[in-house]
Amino acid sequence: MKKTHVGSDFDDFLRDEHLLEAAEATAAKRVIAFQIAQEMQRCGLTKSEMAHRMKTSRPALDRLLDPANRAVTLSTLERAASAVGKKLKVELS
Repeated sequence: MKKTHVGSDFDDFLRDEHLLEAAEATAAKRVIAFQIAQEMQRCGLTKSEMAHRMKTSRPALDRLLDPANRAVTLSTLERAASAVGKKLKVELS
């Protein structure tokens, strides 16, 4: 058995397997979904009230809160942030 990844870190492994970008995108979406859910809880908002504040449907909000669903627009994130009294900040690093 050939051990090509002995001594490398996990990011190197993901990069070599061409999986790093997808893994980072999934991790970022999980963090965003968690933060929105936490803010909803802090504000005492139900999903129905949050969807109403965002001027969207409840299923659309469910997709936003689904950590596995990476298809989300900046506009949706801005409306979600605004609905809980926050501002969206996006930066390159």
